[in-house]
Amino acid sequence: MQSPALSTSSEEAEAVKVLYHALTCGNTETVAGLLADDLEWWFHGPPRCHHMMRVLTGESTFADFRFRPRNVTAIGSRVIVEGWEGAHVYWVHVWTLKDGVITQFREYFNTWLTVQDLSPIVWEVQHEGLTLWQSEPQEHLNRSLPGLVLAI
Repeated sequence: MQSPALSTSSEEAEAVKVLYHALTCGNTETVAGLLADDLEWWFHGPPRCHHMMRVLTGESTFADFRFRPRNVTAIGSRVIVEGWEGAHVYWVHVWTLKDGVITQFREYFNTWLTVQDLSPIVWEVQHEGLTLWQSEPQEHLNRSLPGLVLAI
């Protein structure tokens, strides 16, 4: 078994790009068509920063907090989107897709994220996880942010 493939272009990444574009345009039909009815949600950050949850539930509009993806990376069925807005806002979104539908969403706000492959094959060969992706918050290099590892 090999590690999940890294790419910036895949069907999954394209679906997530369509989601962000639909959110920008207020196209709720497209957004609803991309999200599973039972979307699993996980958030890391202060409660006041649940920006994407508010947008997806209609509590606020996309104009209230603009998500401008700076990097989009596909790792197998997951798509990692990273963005930063000014000196105090850095976010990472991890979307999981199944058959073109987003089934899981993880949001990290002002948090460094490392994604590692901890599959048994990688573990046996390297005795540690294989780092597949790491945060690159360019504007926050001198800031202290909590760090998390997402094991896949």
